[in-house]
Amino acid sequence: MGAFEYTIIDERGREKKGTIEGDTAKHARQKLREKGWSPISVQEITEKSGSSNKSALSLGKPGGSLSTKDLALVTRQLATLIKAALPLEEALKTAAQQSEKPKIKRILISVRSKVMEGHPLADGFAEFPSAFPDLYVATVRAGEQTGHLDTILERLADYTEVRQEMQQKVTTALIYPIALSVIAILVVVGLLTYVVPQIVEVFENQSQELPTITVAMIALSDFIREQWLILLLGFSTIFFGFSFGMRKEKFRYAVHKIFLKIPLIKKIVRGMNTGRFARTFSILTGSGVPILEGLKISSRVISNLPMRAAVTEATSMIREGAGIGRSLEQSKQFPPITINLISSGESSGKLEEMLDRAAINQEREIKGLIDTLLALLEPLLIVSMGGVVMLIVMAVLLPIFEMNQMAG
Repeated sequence: MGAFEYTIIDERGREKKGTIEGDTAKHARQKLREKGWSPISVQEITEKSGSSNKSALSLGKPGGSLSTKDLALVTRQLATLIKAALPLEEALKTAAQQSEKPKIKRILISVRSKVMEGHPLADGFAEFPSAFPDLYVATVRAGEQTGHLDTILERLADYTEVRQEMQQKVTTALIYPIALSVIAILVVVGLLTYVVPQIVEVFENQSQELPTITVAMIALSDFIREQWLILLLGFSTIFFGFSFGMRKEKFRYAVHKIFLKIPLIKKIVRGMNTGRFARTFSILTGSGVPILEGLKISSRVISNLPMRAAVTEATSMIREGAGIGRSLEQSKQFPPITINLISSGESSGKLEEMLDRAAINQEREIKGLIDTLLALLEPLLIVSMGGVVMLIVMAVLLPIFEMNQMAG
């Protein structure tokens, strides 16, 4: 039995959309007619149909994707329902009914249809790789094989909720600095392109020599007003050129490598990726996923390409018999404390616990660093904005003061 997305005309002549289960598209149409509706279109929900059909499932990638918040909510609901001894297909149906978002309903109904055909839950999730990442599918598969699906889903829910909370906190904290920066730029551009030219007219008929700061400000104002189109095209070319380059793996690798050489950025990038890698590897290890498979999946959550390549190289060394900690240490891409904790976990047989501790350590350190930077960023922006405005005001007032002295 599959899941189908439909568009119908109801008995009142209104167009409606929704999802329905059926063995075939013909069967789904028949079920719709039995309700007194006239089917306009009936299409099976799959990865392929998601990319060709501009439905709610389509979200930039084939089959659509779920936000971290949506994924955390769905996982928590499934974990709670399954722990309450509800059959899997009923848990999926209930979770779909509770969701207010059509996109989530469609995905869960499609997964339920796959389960009702006799496939494992992991196979149903695997049908939507853009919604359920490799980590998710591999962990669920391991949970089904060991008979601890409810526990595994709870761990995944905790993991996704922590990630969502961190993302939300950073996003919220950045709103004010970004808004302040935009306002500061607009104020400065407005002063240079409108206020300064108006005041300059006062000095045009004066024979006195203008202060250097005033001359420089006038030149900058004239340049912006006369060359604004060239400036706009230049910034646009740089922006779109960089965006295009980042689509190419070689260019992106080179940029990511530069990030790892800039002192402060290096610490943030390395810490965030290490924490994400350790947390993912810990969940996979604790779920019974083989070490090599766990490393392969965990490397995909690392956004920095040189660090991801380091894990790939370490996996090859581990396959040949080397230790995990020693193999990761060769690249010099991971913090020493993380390497020490992993090595300690290997030798003591508590790898999952040490990985979890390494993740907590990195997450706490990065959280403190980001909080400090954001706390410093706001006053720095205000001071910078005040300094620029003060220079403009000085450039305007200094000639006036000199005129008054000459008149006196």
